Amino acid sequence: MMKNSIVPKSFLLLVLTILVLQPWSPLQAPKELAKKLNHGPNSLLLASTDFGHTVNKIPLAVLNPTSINDISDLIKFSKSLPNPFTIAARGNGHSLHGQAMAHNGIVINMRELNSHRNGSGIVVSWKAPLGYFADVGGEQTWIDVLYATLERGLSPLSWTNYLYLTIGGTLSNAGISGGSFRFGPQISNVHELDVVTGNGDIITCSAKNNSELFFAVLGGLGQFGIITRARIPLVPAPTRASANFFDSREKIYFVKWLQMLYSDFLTFSKDQENLISFNKSKQNSVPDYIGGSLLLNHPPLDLSFYPVSDQPKITSLVTRFGIIYVLELVKYYNNESQKIVDKEIQEIISGLNFLPTLIYEKDASYEQFLNRVYTEELALRSQGLWDLPHPWLDLFVPKSRISDFNEGVFKGILLKQNLTAGYSQVYPTNRNKWDGRMSAITPDEDVFYLVSLLYTSGFDQLKAYQTQNQQILQFCKDAGIQIKQYLSREETQERWVEHFGPKWKVFEERKAAFDPKHILSPGQRIFIKQ
Repeated sequence: MMKNSIVPKSFLLLVLTILVLQPWSPLQAPKELAKKLNHGPNSLLLASTDFGHTVNKIPLAVLNPTSINDISDLIKFSKSLPNPFTIAARGNGHSLHGQAMAHNGIVINMRELNSHRNGSGIVVSWKAPLGYFADVGGEQTWIDVLYATLERGLSPLSWTNYLYLTIGGTLSNAGISGGSFRFGPQISNVHELDVVTGNGDIITCSAKNNSELFFAVLGGLGQFGIITRARIPLVPAPTRASANFFDSREKIYFVKWLQMLYSDFLTFSKDQENLISFNKSKQNSVPDYIGGSLLLNHPPLDLSFYPVSDQPKITSLVTRFGIIYVLELVKYYNNESQKIVDKEIQEIISGLNFLPTLIYEKDASYEQFLNRVYTEELALRSQGLWDLPHPWLDLFVPKSRISDFNEGVFKGILLKQNLTAGYSQVYPTNRNKWDGRMSAITPDEDVFYLVSLLYTSGFDQLKAYQTQNQQILQFCKDAGIQIKQYLSREETQERWVEHFGPKWKVFEERKAAFDPKHILSPGQRIFIKQ
């Protein structure tokens, strides 16, 4: 359930004004549905904000569903009205720009479904020819999936960098990480979906059955339906026998985790690109994760991965060069590969041109690596920094222009701004791991980079970060760099048409088929202006 919070008087007055001016009321809903609609100020306050803390849109009520049928009934009720109200599905509220909000509409608290699954939220099964898979409720989080599958010695192939996101949320966008170059984004790792469409229909779909809906919903930004179940393929997890002599059943999951430092961007990006262009005949010497980040000459400088003895040297390099580029590499291993994993690592890094001796390695558990961002979350929460605005900017940048992006953005904008550095990611991925039939959009090159500028801002500095983001977008436009925004929220339909490019016509046709009254996900501002 959504947690209570202290409600400002100004918010209460605004809610009362909205209730008075609305042409309909939640009380008009069918009796059984009305019981599950919460229009108390605490629920409305929580549903009117998100992780980004840059947009506020107040809904008229929050639905706490006890079944998938409740979601279907709500959509059908809206569609039956002369002027349908809008509906947005909210998972853990980690949207950045109000994408899961519904101004004067209804927000569905998807997490409430977990209280009514009776243990069926995540079910691991085996069936030929699929092998092992997990049927997962759309309201479940990836951390739930990690724990449930590891109990069986299994794991999904594709992850996000942050695991406290819902399955329905990431599959509605793409779900990407440094492992996507090899395993594809999460939307490329789905066998089957259950979806409640904008018509209120509950439909099971896959690449073979109801395929148009399947491909529409994956990366579809919630425009065509609400994902209530996903069938996720599983593989054996990187297990290793436990060192616990008294419990042979216990298993530990291990990875080799490396970071290498570069002062030259061209060398850094070339090494990244070489690592993701793996040779299929050498699968064992292929990394499982390739990431990258920036150490900017702006405070704070996070050097916690490195030995204390080396931190002064690294700080000096950052001061000297302005930016140090960090190549991150992870290799999973198990009982069979434990004896040769170090040899495999040496094969992988041979020929890389990082700064001499500036290579650092850790042994970590599989869970520790995958859930690494949560450790950072706890630290930020302890400092009161987690619930501040997050004016993040996530971009897909074509490989052919990434050097220009480095010169114009990393060096030309970020270094010159007097703003806290935050955390900046930059790493390449392979477009052939994406399915062009899906709604997700990527640059039209075989290799493109994910660039994520992840800032935490005080409210007093929010405008400065937003201005910087606009400067970056304007630079790309002026330089002719054909970027695509990820997790974006365009302000006009014209901008969305530009974003989708050749896919816009198909996107529009799918909307007409699966949500003709434009009920779902108004916060994206694709078809409804508010």
